[in-house]
Amino acid sequence: MHPDNLISLKDDMVAFIAGHGMRRLPAYIGDEVPTVVFEDEGPDAWKDFVEHAKAAGAPFVVMNEVVLKKADLALVMEHLHEEDLPPAIAEELEDAQYLVNHVGKIGYLQLGFAHQGVMFTFEVATDWYDNFQNLLDTVTDMHSLMLDDFDRDE
Repeated sequence: MHPDNLISLKDDMVAFIAGHGMRRLPAYIGDEVPTVVFEDEGPDAWKDFVEHAKAAGAPFVVMNEVVLKKADLALVMEHLHEEDLPPAIAEELEDAQYLVNHVGKIGYLQLGFAHQGVMFTFEVATDWYDNFQNLLDTVTDMHSLMLDDFDRDE
């Protein structure tokens, strides 16, 4: 179980990576890159991941964090309010309103390193961040459907 703010975990990661003589590169590893996801879910799995990076000879570890911004949440809420929502999605809107309590908190961390043309990644997220991502996906899907309908009408 993860806390609702990953700031202390991030601080631990930064210190641990530096303690292994490695540097951090602030970047995000996207889905378009060949990737292997590290799946050990123990509380210190990220330490094992960093040690694997060191053993692979990686000179640095890629590190990304996502902080929930008020503007991002407001945009999602605005889009959800604009739509004629089915009942299941209307319930999600109620869930979205509690996310305001998490503005300014780190909800997602990603570590990564390159080895032989493949990116190896470790990711951790809070429950509220996963909920936010689901809402974002819902909004994106709704807009894609609306655009498809608009294109067919023309």
